[in-house]
Amino acid sequence: MTKQNEEELSLWKLIKEDFSVPKQNDPALQSSLELFFNYPGVWAIINYRVANALHKKGFKRLSRVISGISTFLTKTDIHPGCQIGRRVFIDHAIGVVIGETTIVENDVLIYQGVTLGGVSLNKGKRHPTIKSNSVIGSGAKVLGNIIVGKNSRIGANSVVICDVPKNSTAVGVPAKVIKRDDKKCKLSHNDLPDINKEMFDYLLKRVAVLENAVKKYEGIDLSSEDKDLEDIYERFIQAMNSIKQ
Repeated sequence: MTKQNEEELSLWKLIKEDFSVPKQNDPALQSSLELFFNYPGVWAIINYRVANALHKKGFKRLSRVISGISTFLTKTDIHPGCQIGRRVFIDHAIGVVIGETTIVENDVLIYQGVTLGGVSLNKGKRHPTIKSNSVIGSGAKVLGNIIVGKNSRIGANSVVICDVPKNSTAVGVPAKVIKRDDKKCKLSHNDLPDINKEMFDYLLKRVAVLENAVKKYEGIDLSSEDKDLEDIYERFIQAMNSIKQ
């Protein structure tokens, strides 16, 4: 077998493997037929494989044409010069952008609206490296020549501009590491700490401490104000419950 045939065989093996990935990552998949009509992320990866093979062989203009057609059809922009490993799954895919010097290792899960982008106009490595078995949540932006470590998770709508250590969870704008050595299933990307809730809990407790100090040491009666605040809070809870119903 010639070297060319070995490369072609390798490409087709990758494409065959890409078709099998949704069965492992998406419980909504009911039949193989759905892969052809309801999984733009799978087609975006497959089109990338073809464009990337041409890009490596020096057919850069043709690879960009194929990439452009794929972007039009799948609403997913993957530069043919980037490096994407095996069993990478882009769930729903719409709005995903992956830049030219991005490296995505094996078994990475990417949700819709993710940007793996650059922050520099200089040549060379200017896009992120996503290590294996990581999860990038919906709408997250990972920017610049940074590294998201192995087995890490990026929360939805987070903006990551610094390295994330392996086995970590990062959330926020800009993203901060809030968990380490996290062993949860990669699909449980919704199970992230609510840092806003934690801050509000702190502020409420701090206000209560200050109110008690004022009452105790200044002898100020705030009972009428407390009653007004309780009424406002009760109306808020009722409004929230009506929305849930």
